[in-house]
Amino acid sequence: MPRRARMYLPGLPYHIVQRGNNREACFLEPDNYQFYLELWKKLSRRYGVAIHAYCLMTNHIHFLATPEHETSISTTMRVVGSRYAQYINKTYGRTGTLWEGRHRASLVQTGRYLLICMRYIELNPVRADMVARPEEYQWSSYGINAWGGSSWLQPHEEYLRLGQENSERCYAYRELFRNQLSEEDLHVIRKAAHYCQPIGDNLFRQQLEQQYGITLGRMKRGRPSIERKTNG
Repeated sequence: MPRRARMYLPGLPYHIVQRGNNREACFLEPDNYQFYLELWKKLSRRYGVAIHAYCLMTNHIHFLATPEHETSISTTMRVVGSRYAQYINKTYGRTGTLWEGRHRASLVQTGRYLLICMRYIELNPVRADMVARPEEYQWSSYGINAWGGSSWLQPHEEYLRLGQENSERCYAYRELFRNQLSEEDLHVIRKAAHYCQPIGDNLFRQQLEQQYGITLGRMKRGRPSIERKTNG
């Protein structure tokens, strides 16, 4: 029996992570990255997902996205993942699973944590010693968010608050990258991603439970991280 699609809270941002099977490479050459992004560009619009930031690493992906509907992210991830796997298998004459099971997703508290999460995503290549500066990496959204230009991305409200004009926002965003993320912030995001838990403070978690009638599990191993209460 297929597993039930995850239900997301519409209008709230999520940090999405998916890794290659056995952490093997998902992207082997530039055309792969481009094909994958084209899938996201087309299908995120079709299924109602606003993309704010992304980074395609060699063996995993990061996205910061806000769903329009409860099933927007699940549907987009499923269709993108399936079509991309078919493309890779056909292109390289391979068979078998490309992705490591289900994607992971963490609800992100707006305000301080959203911009931290954007930096976390776009600084991945720097932390991996692939490049010295984020602008040197081609397959992330840093160039768009930091320098502007035409794009299929949809800026989040927190990003728009960085300035009145686009040039002001880009400058303010670049200034955020003058300092590395703290070890505490890195730990919060990584732990939340591992357990599919919200990225935010305790008050944020309490507000989610009260406002949306959900139960947030503890940071422990196990699959469902957010379950709807049976009474609604």
